[in-house]
Amino acid sequence: MRPQSDPRFVDAILDWRWTGFVARLALVGAYLLGGIVKASDWPAAVAEQAHFGMQPAAVFAALTILVEIVGPVLILWGRFVWLGAGMLGVFTLLAAITANAFWAMPAGQARFMATNAFFEHLGLIGGFVLAAIVAELDQRAKDARRG
Repeated sequence: MRPQSDPRFVDAILDWRWTGFVARLALVGAYLLGGIVKASDWPAAVAEQAHFGMQPAAVFAALTILVEIVGPVLILWGRFVWLGAGMLGVFTLLAAITANAFWAMPAGQARFMATNAFFEHLGLIGGFVLAAIVAELDQRAKDARRG
């Protein structure tokens, strides 16, 4: 028997069968919702891409919708998590560079907010990497149990 290193309630939460799914949903929920909203309002999705200088805007809107729906579904499904996490990680980095280029802004409130948003996006990328690591370690453990 190993020594207790976590409070029992923490172990209970971490051992609950839905914790992993709920955590993955929290990680990808904004992307999934964003993809659904964009898909349901195509003109706004195209306008958003044009606002950020992405041309042809319709192509980038379609790619954004694809990534924001397929990436989360793969992560939530628990299959090809590496692919979904990679899609969302690259997308998030490109979006952060495009929408939060704080280094090109003059000092002030807008730069402060863009800097925070940029580094929050980097944190999400770290979350995607961790999701892929957890999925891979889980798969390795399942493979080891099988033989």
